[in-house]
Amino acid sequence: MHFLDYIKQPSLIPADCGIYPRSIHAIRDGILFMANEGDTDCLVSTVDLGLEGENHGTYFKAPLIHANANVLRALFPFTAPRRVLQEEKTMGVGDRLGIASSGHIKVFEESLAIPVLAQQSMRELTLTDRTYEDVLDCVTFAVFKENFTRGFGADGDHLKNAIDVENALKLGFSMITLDCSDYIRNDLSSLSDQEITALYQNDSEAEKRYLETSFDLGENTVLTFTPEDYRRTVLIYSKAIHFATEIYHSLFSSGKYNADFEVSIDETLTPTTPLQHFYVANELIRLGVNFATIAPRFCGEFQKGIDYIGDKQQFEKEIAVHSCIARHFGYQLSIHSGSDKFSVFPLIAHYTKGKYHVKTAGTNWLEAMGVVAKTDPKLYREIHAFALAHFEEAKKYYHVTTDLSKIPSLNSLSDEELPALFTQDDARQLIHITYGLILSAKNSDGTPLFRQRLYTLWRKESTAYEQALYRHIGKHLRLLGAM
Repeated sequence: MHFLDYIKQPSLIPADCGIYPRSIHAIRDGILFMANEGDTDCLVSTVDLGLEGENHGTYFKAPLIHANANVLRALFPFTAPRRVLQEEKTMGVGDRLGIASSGHIKVFEESLAIPVLAQQSMRELTLTDRTYEDVLDCVTFAVFKENFTRGFGADGDHLKNAIDVENALKLGFSMITLDCSDYIRNDLSSLSDQEITALYQNDSEAEKRYLETSFDLGENTVLTFTPEDYRRTVLIYSKAIHFATEIYHSLFSSGKYNADFEVSIDETLTPTTPLQHFYVANELIRLGVNFATIAPRFCGEFQKGIDYIGDKQQFEKEIAVHSCIARHFGYQLSIHSGSDKFSVFPLIAHYTKGKYHVKTAGTNWLEAMGVVAKTDPKLYREIHAFALAHFEEAKKYYHVTTDLSKIPSLNSLSDEELPALFTQDDARQLIHITYGLILSAKNSDGTPLFRQRLYTLWRKESTAYEQALYRHIGKHLRLLGAM
């Protein structure tokens, strides 16, 4: 039976007929849906909707390409991103592979949080050989396939210059995370107060704003700058504030683009103290910058793919003040590298009073590789050995404290024991940060070493991957009080 015969009676659609039942939509006296053709998916329409593809007389078949994603976004607004940072609970779930959104959607359908399903940095695009068009299109097709109508965001993540910011905005990204790290000084933490004073240039008007008063934020929280605190803070953050202000007024303040603006000061070596956080927020507001979130660099270590490292009592003390600052000014606190920070999620949920933006990314890649370890041990062993050989190269892109000597030798592990590697921090980080090298590796003839085999396996095991994401991201959301 042809799939068009099945849609006449949707309740009788068998699981193996190739149709994704949730994607069936009535439109213009016809039907549009998504179908599985084995190696690929496609759109099928009984009326001409302007999709690029093949005309089969009684129906049109269209590939999942950028032009057709644009058509979907115009016909079905729920498949286009929207601004979401006005919501209380939001989570970014960067999908480096373009195949995770169906699994993400299934967990967010049961969550109080709104997802930012498209979230990629330029570094991730480079390492995965993708484009922002592709990132957004993959999410659009998944949202249509799953009929996810709650809304989602799209984040041009950790962008560092006006060209990249504007390119993402032109594509319709509904959120920009401006990475100010290039303008934050990391060379001052070892300097004495006397050395800081020698570097500082007096500004009496600015000093009056901070040194002649205390800032009562309510909630029994009062912030007071000493001259030493103030001078150090100005030296560290003044150029970053100027950069963020320039980007905002050149691209956001006119209202040309309907997008949220996040200021990231977290990609630095030195933690952001509550006083410094307050200064950055206060100055941005004074300069007319309307931002939705700020991402401080918290105390301790928020390393990729593993739990929090550091003094949890200090973290609790500081997250309480950071959260108070955000409430005082009326924005969300943003927590970056939030993947797997299970031990501090309850503290984040409590002190932010449930108003936060948490970013995850690489943990979705780790779940995908966990599926490989379970279903194709031979392939996983090849990849693991490759990752070990290229780990030092990958470390150029990420700050981790991985100890390779703590990772069990593959020769000592049975195939059944391989998935347990993903419960060990050093093994997780090994696979986590080598993703770009793994995906881009080539054979001597220029063909992909792993990429094609991986995507073929993930398509075959798509249900297992969706279930893994549901469990893992669900654990994040439960501990954050969003499920």
